[in-house]
Amino acid sequence: MEGRISGHTGLVALIGSPVGHSGSPAMHNYSFKRLGLDYAYVAFDVKLEETEAAIAAMRTLKIRGYNVTMPCKMEAAKYVDALSTAAQIIGAVNTIVNDNGFLTGYITDGEGFVNNLRDRGVDVKGKKITIAGGGGAATAIQVQCAIDGARELSIFKRKSADFERTLEMAEKIRKNVPDCVVNVFDTADTAKMTEEIKDSDIFINGTIVGMKPMDGESVVKDTSAFHKDLVVCDVVYNPLETRLLREAKEAGCTCIDGKGMLLWQGVSAFKLFTGEDMPVEEVKERFFS
Repeated sequence: MEGRISGHTGLVALIGSPVGHSGSPAMHNYSFKRLGLDYAYVAFDVKLEETEAAIAAMRTLKIRGYNVTMPCKMEAAKYVDALSTAAQIIGAVNTIVNDNGFLTGYITDGEGFVNNLRDRGVDVKGKKITIAGGGGAATAIQVQCAIDGARELSIFKRKSADFERTLEMAEKIRKNVPDCVVNVFDTADTAKMTEEIKDSDIFINGTIVGMKPMDGESVVKDTSAFHKDLVVCDVVYNPLETRLLREAKEAGCTCIDGKGMLLWQGVSAFKLFTGEDMPVEEVKERFFS
């Protein structure tokens, strides 16, 4: 690292809290070095109330790009000059690019998810997709699948305090992508979820159900929903094989775990920061195998 840093080195950073566990610095710095790019990637622990100051610092210090993680994603969207289509619909960003003081916010989580599917030979275009969840990751996936040509989205969300937000997001998707049919259902309606999954090409768990310490649980209560032509995806990556994926695999489904989404959202951000393609296969082998 010391040999690469000069007076011209561009800075890219992750902001949010906590950030100490993130694998992004290692992945990006390896790629910068591998491609001979004069950038360095660091992580800054930024609390929600510090977000505005962090964005101002980006302009002042001419920082090339930010990745943004919780709890700053929605707050950061308020202080950029332009938003991508997906970021505008969602009202949050996870990537900001600084072009000579003009800040553009993007959300690459959904793009990373869709590109991970594409890397596994699965295209969302023209497909009916059932998605469990209405949080940040699930919402980004819903929006990107619609933008990329999904025929229909069936969204299942628990009727909690933020259920209304899921309904509002569904209406935003309908407005911005009118060719995509969007329906929202209560997760507690097991019979309806079973019916929708049976009629789907792809099922996605966008919730934390299945993540440790809930690794003995699955968002799908009736495994008769699974069929051999179904692709089952989980955003959870700890454990890598969740109960959902294990039961879907036993039913003959094609299964895709949550690790690849982390890689591919980083790939998208790297391209936005540098204009270059991350050496994906090498990064996969080094950091994701």
